[in-house]
Amino acid sequence: MEFGDIFPFAPDDGYLILALVNFFGSLIPFVPLPGFLFLATMSVGNQYDLHVLALVSAITATVAKQIIFFVSFGGRKIMNAKTRKRMRPFERLVKRYGAAAAFVAAATPMPDDIIFVPLGLAKYSPKRFFIATLSGKIVLSYVIVFVSHHIGLSFIEPFLENVDDTTPIYIGILIFGAMMTAVIVLLLKLDWEKIMGRFAPWTLDENNKDEN
Repeated sequence: MEFGDIFPFAPDDGYLILALVNFFGSLIPFVPLPGFLFLATMSVGNQYDLHVLALVSAITATVAKQIIFFVSFGGRKIMNAKTRKRMRPFERLVKRYGAAAAFVAAATPMPDDIIFVPLGLAKYSPKRFFIATLSGKIVLSYVIVFVSHHIGLSFIEPFLENVDDTTPIYIGILIFGAMMTAVIVLLLKLDWEKIMGRFAPWTLDENNKDEN
């Protein structure tokens, strides 16, 4: 099986499909993989403009993450008082380093919602969040585009030589998303007052009004 067989698409609709897959893939928390794979596949060869690919990927991903951010922004209203109290120290931590944290999360393949959700809960500046996230996504998208274009997908294809059915690949992506969702649930349940009390005691100060 060739890499392109995993996500077949019509060449003429490439940019639109990339935008849709990347947007909805980024909108679902912790499952960015389909968008990454599409972007990498389309970057091989000279059929598509590399700059357009990178910008389409970055912009659609950022818009999706902005939606997640705003959902988290209002999510604190539905959290019980005990969970909110546990989360406040971690919220203060990510809020202090808000722009830098958002940029690093967006510019790396890490599950960025682990940072974005707490930033929303902490009511971080939407404008700063958008700028930092877009900048990070542009960096990440260009890295994926140029690495895939110049190196190709030869480093992945050996793993696909004995694959005849794409179903396990799709299932694997869903399992990965479920695992990352479990991580955020665990994050909500951790006693951040106890953890931050050891490493960043300033986050326990209820009078800390740091707006970054």
